[in-house]
Amino acid sequence: MKTESIEKAYAYAKERYAAVGVDTDKAVELLKKTPISLHCWQADDVVGFERNEALSGGIQTTGNYPGRARNIEEVRRDILFVKSLLGGNHRLNLHEIYGDFGGKFVDRDQVEVSQFQSWIDWARENDMKLDFNSTSFSHPKSGSLSLANPDKGIREFWIEHIKRCRRIADAMGKAQGDPCIMNIWVHDGCKDLTVERMRYRRLMAESLDEILAEKLDGVKNCLEAKLFGIGLESYTVGSHDFVAGYCATRNLMYTLDTGHYEQTENVSDMVASLLLFVPELMLHVSRPVRWDSDHVTIMNDQTLDLFKELVRADALDRAHIGLDYFDASINRIGAYIVGTRATQKCLLQAFLEPIDRLRAYEDSDKGFERLALLEEAKSLPFGAIYDYFNLTSGVPVGEDFIPVVEQYEKDVLSKRG
Repeated sequence: MKTESIEKAYAYAKERYAAVGVDTDKAVELLKKTPISLHCWQADDVVGFERNEALSGGIQTTGNYPGRARNIEEVRRDILFVKSLLGGNHRLNLHEIYGDFGGKFVDRDQVEVSQFQSWIDWARENDMKLDFNSTSFSHPKSGSLSLANPDKGIREFWIEHIKRCRRIADAMGKAQGDPCIMNIWVHDGCKDLTVERMRYRRLMAESLDEILAEKLDGVKNCLEAKLFGIGLESYTVGSHDFVAGYCATRNLMYTLDTGHYEQTENVSDMVASLLLFVPELMLHVSRPVRWDSDHVTIMNDQTLDLFKELVRADALDRAHIGLDYFDASINRIGAYIVGTRATQKCLLQAFLEPIDRLRAYEDSDKGFERLALLEEAKSLPFGAIYDYFNLTSGVPVGEDFIPVVEQYEKDVLSKRG
């Protein structure tokens, strides 16, 4: 796409948005400064480097497209390639099973900062800040219950695991001079009916209290809720009401995963309610189809509404944005790019909304005018703004990234066994 055409289209779009009180230059700069945390597990289907086993524990990856990253070097190479095709500022989100274990088996209650030092060094060299996750799934001791397990030995195993993960995240945050966001999600639940709902939730609350008792300055913790898991359909210990209550009473960040709600719910409705009672939100942006299937994020109404609500609530500084999908049915690198760009497009549309004029209409009880402007804003030329954002970021504009990804598949991915 020619630079002259992009700049000409941007000039028109800038004028059009200015007519409704929106500064497009400001929106572009804000998008460049808003980090998105790329999820390392898209590169290898959430296998990691611990056991080389398929994903289990209430979640699963579907598909077997060629080119999956098989080791730490390939994961890093893929992530850097993805980063080279994206405008803006990006972080990297790691799960504990992606440690640099040097070919040795390290059980999860023995993991240490040293196994992530090479990630800390690599991230510094490549201008990426790190986020982190404990890993409670895909392990012989996972079963149906971890932090809520009545078996004290198993429960203490997972408590120790997450304590160690917090220390690793703390070291990451201190090394990068910016808090590492560490997410805690456990799959605990029951496949069939249970008469011990209260017992399991009491145990989980006690386990979390013990985990979070240690004061660490370099890490910000968040807790993730879920509706249900595969094989754990009847009861989820860490349900939305449990996690909302826990985070509100412990002043803890809430992880809002867009795939963890009923299909008829719009996750954007949760933003304002949660922000009244919790300090911050961690957003895991995904796309559910029928269940928490973690399809590649696209620019749909749910994702658009999520970011518009965040901006309308003046809460951009109280939210952290990360991706969380794992599609093995298509080119994984292409999935990275499509999902990240879709998230950026939704963010940009939120930044470009004529919110001042809309608020003025609402405050004056001008319902017709508000609805009319909301509708007209849908057809404003935001695509020209996003093209300009990519142009000025030095990355492919529009569909120009497709042949670049295809070439990487030919040169790199196709050579992986």
